[in-house]
Amino acid sequence: MSSQFIQMNVEFNAPVETVFATLSDHEAMGKVLNAKVKRIKDGQDDVNGIGSVRRITPVPLADFEETVTAFEPNKLVEYTITKGSPLKNHLGRMVFSENGGKTHLHYTIQFEPKVPVPLSGLVVKSVLEKVILRGLHKLAKQYH
Repeated sequence: MSSQFIQMNVEFNAPVETVFATLSDHEAMGKVLNAKVKRIKDGQDDVNGIGSVRRITPVPLADFEETVTAFEPNKLVEYTITKGSPLKNHLGRMVFSENGGKTHLHYTIQFEPKVPVPLSGLVVKSVLEKVILRGLHKLAKQYH
């Protein structure tokens, strides 16, 4: 099974504090992605920070949990799937930077499918990338 890697870059015409506040908040990120997301455990120093857990239900009767593993306000959110997913060795990483009042988001996701079905990783990669980019571009348009 081969590891998959998604790399997305999106620019927002808004300060980094504004974009970070939305994309680091579990429920707000759920709205951006048009998915049901609920924080089920608060983080250590920030409710959405290190150790916080969110349950994502992309379709009825199918859910999984992600746990935040790194969190630097206005700079970084890293998370991994910790329960209930057909993926393994998953790492999501959102890196935020600001230049001239605009925010740049460099978002990467790496994973491997648990089930060795041919092309399953490529299908998941394609769907994830499409759903996430659609939501991020829709959010970016709100700031123009």
